Amino acid sequence: KSNIGHTQAAAGVAGVIKMVMALDRETLPRTLHADEPSPHVDWSGGALRLLTDPLPWQRSERPRRAGVSSFGMSGTNAHVILEEAPAAGTQDTAEPGAGNQMAPVVPPWLLSAKSEAGLREQADRLRRRLRAAPGTDPVDVGHALATTRSSFAHRTAVRGAGPDELLAGLAAVAAGEQSPYVLRGRADAGERPVFVFPGQGSQWDGMAARLLDTSRVFRDSVEACAEALAPHLDWSLPDVLRGSAGAPPLDRVDVVQPALFAMMVSLAELWQAHGVRPAAVVGHSQGEIAAAYVAGALDLDDAARVVALRSRMLAGLQDSGGMTSVAAPVSWVAERLPRWGGEVEIAAVNGPRSVVVSGPVRGLELMEKECAAEEIRVRRVPVRYASHSRYVEELRTPLLAALDGLSPRAATVPFLSTVTGGSVDTATLAPTTGTGTC
Repeated sequence: KSNIGHTQAAAGVAGVIKMVMALDRETLPRTLHADEPSPHVDWSGGALRLLTDPLPWQRSERPRRAGVSSFGMSGTNAHVILEEAPAAGTQDTAEPGAGNQMAPVVPPWLLSAKSEAGLREQADRLRRRLRAAPGTDPVDVGHALATTRSSFAHRTAVRGAGPDELLAGLAAVAAGEQSPYVLRGRADAGERPVFVFPGQGSQWDGMAARLLDTSRVFRDSVEACAEALAPHLDWSLPDVLRGSAGAPPLDRVDVVQPALFAMMVSLAELWQAHGVRPAAVVGHSQGEIAAAYVAGALDLDDAARVVALRSRMLAGLQDSGGMTSVAAPVSWVAERLPRWGGEVEIAAVNGPRSVVVSGPVRGLELMEKECAAEEIRVRRVPVRYASHSRYVEELRTPLLAALDGLSPRAATVPFLSTVTGGSVDTATLAPTTGTGTC
């Protein structure tokens, strides 16, 4: 108060800022404009005294802590205890191959401002600050910029493999120059990201190997998924995601679907750790299970149970059919269904010229042959059963019985349906309904 006067609602945060800077500078600053302590306090009865001169605040074996109090005239009282961050280099390490973060990937440095001039000033201020502290970890800088600052319309992303390239990018932004290390853009008001979770078919061997070795957030999420899935699986999730020798193959539906679920959940965790949070989620097919978890409609144990039990039952249909993606309008496909033996049916309409057809292999082969003759592009989906068709209806009753007791809750993030195109009240999604979901 003696330093900057009455600041009303800003008084508390001003005290927090002061103590954070004191921790950073390792100095307790003197109290300005208060040379004599208040005569209304008995200063002889304790160890408290007024700081009339700066006092060194050096590190010791115990972490430094400070309390910041705010006592409002209206009766509002608040107290915050601050503790210094751990010293750099004190994190536990592990041997290579143990899944530890051995070679962290430097994230882009994200800056934003309300104007181009403000953006240039932000870049210049950060560049000067980092040049004065050459040992600063670029990974920590990237994480802090992404997760602790407000986002404004004028934005830039500075990317580089190390400090030299990143600082060169900041210099280019500050000067208003082009640089291979810099991406610029303007965010329109109201536009926010939507997380989209795919169905089966996007997998490949070793798809998580690099992230498991470079991202602690991703690895921790995979480990949590593995723990939730463990009661339902007899194989190692990390081994499958790494493509380890001896791991079960991804062409097994009861392997690929839990693996993709863990990938989607962990990628969502990684994006959010970098400050990218969804305004809504939408999932296609089994992707809706991961979407429901990320939206908060299912907890991790329930979501793992759904994906594991569902995929195990689908494994009983393995080699009973397949799916083919057709690059044609749905009306074109629908007109020709009777010509393909009446066995195949439309499983999904993914776009104006993107339709997935499902059914027995003989029907799909007949359809693919005719499409090739008419120069219509087709692609067999790596699925060995006829999903999203009448051929999986036999699983409905046993699956509902297995999921008895599942209790979805209201989502904290809007959950969109690929069936209706609108949002879904997830609290009403009992396993016996399924309306609006795949």
